[in-house]
Amino acid sequence: MEGIIFSFFGVFAGAAALVYWFWAKDPTGTAALTLTTGLGLLVGGYLIFTGRRIGMRPQDLPDAEVADGAGELGHFTPGSYYPFLIGASSVTAAMGLVFGIWLLVLGLAMVVVFATCLVFENFWHPPVPED
Repeated sequence: MEGIIFSFFGVFAGAAALVYWFWAKDPTGTAALTLTTGLGLLVGGYLIFTGRRIGMRPQDLPDAEVADGAGELGHFTPGSYYPFLIGASSVTAAMGLVFGIWLLVLGLAMVVVFATCLVFENFWHPPVPED
């Protein structure tokens, strides 16, 4: 249901962007409404795709009990240092704009490496099931 709501919001923002463009001819507001359209459709599409993949949840069923939602909710990634390292690398890259291109290249390379490590962290160290 939430995917449909976000998709409807995206379509509404798109219609509002068209009306706003023809009425006000303001490029700033039109750009903001167009980006809002993309955001609504992106989130709505993701939620619809995910909802079809995982199936009905207990809160979507009209005859669900409280106990239907009990149990394991899924796998959540444990704490990681990679977001901090990505932030520090981004600051290094930003400082490269001030101090020299070599620092910018080094910072961007570190951002790519740490972002890759963050994405693949669970594949390198899979979670151990607790008994």
